[in-house]
Amino acid sequence: MGAQSTSAPLPPWGLATAGATGAVLANALVYPLDIVKTRLQVQVKRQPGEAAAEGEEPHYNSTWDAITKIVAEDGIGGLYAGMEGALLGVASTNFAYFYWYSTVRTLYFKSQKMPAPPSTAVELALGAVAGAVAQLCTIPVAVVTTRQQTQSKNDKRGFLETGREVIESEDGVFGLWRGLKASLVLVVNPAITYGAYERLKTYMFPGKTRLTPGEAFLLGAMSKSLATIVTQPLIVAKVGLQSKPPPSRKGKPFKGFVEVMKFIVENEGALSLFKGIAPQIVKGLLVQGILMMTKERMELLFILLFRYVKKLRAEQLAKAVELASKAKIALPVIAK
Repeated sequence: MGAQSTSAPLPPWGLATAGATGAVLANALVYPLDIVKTRLQVQVKRQPGEAAAEGEEPHYNSTWDAITKIVAEDGIGGLYAGMEGALLGVASTNFAYFYWYSTVRTLYFKSQKMPAPPSTAVELALGAVAGAVAQLCTIPVAVVTTRQQTQSKNDKRGFLETGREVIESEDGVFGLWRGLKASLVLVVNPAITYGAYERLKTYMFPGKTRLTPGEAFLLGAMSKSLATIVTQPLIVAKVGLQSKPPPSRKGKPFKGFVEVMKFIVENEGALSLFKGIAPQIVKGLLVQGILMMTKERMELLFILLFRYVKKLRAEQLAKAVELASKAKIALPVIAK
């Protein structure tokens, strides 16, 4: 998120709308990478020489291999499976995140006797609080979207049908909050992202309140890449929790992200905790770069719009005062 002064030039909902708009645009542009990284993260790595089991989902060896196989199996539309739900989730999550991030940051500045930029630790804490609140509100959409992205061609369902399937599972309605603990732990990802963004902005562009699109893209990409590398094992575990369990578990769902990580290490090796990291980083780099670039522009547009509205109100108020003054002057004449 762009650095804010002690008093934000926009209200929380304005910052949230700008952030959500940027996030939706960015994710729509790179959505096929989201499908690929999800498929790579949920598949169980085969042992050397192991043949595919009957009815088993296609196995992907790389990002490009996944793209070609998905297109061959489902057509170009396969790269956009579950996109509606995903963008709904992106919009709601980012709106909630930026709203609460702006709110808690404003409260922090108000609580300070002497205005000063928050430390790195404080930036991370503010981001974590905002992320936790946002996840509580929006994780059901993420659960349904993950299920949609990993459905086979013969098992495709709409957003509402997939949600009903989750509720009718053994977890009941609480299945919509599967992976909540992992998601709450993963609030360190946006916390690191936006904390790093603020720090890098201070060091690389000191004193600058408005970044150019290129500068915002660069900072967004750098900060997201760092956060992704640090949190990739948790991201893989969260996806494993929210998708259907692998065939070897015979339909038995994982109970927690630690169990997912243990299963992956035992069956595929420790390095598999980083599976799908290539499309994850590329997607994160592009999404965060485009998001921050768009968000900076949207914030500027909102500021200009607010100024224009204030100017119109001021002109209307001036006209009203002028009319009232003329009316008062005319009253004695009318009274005669």
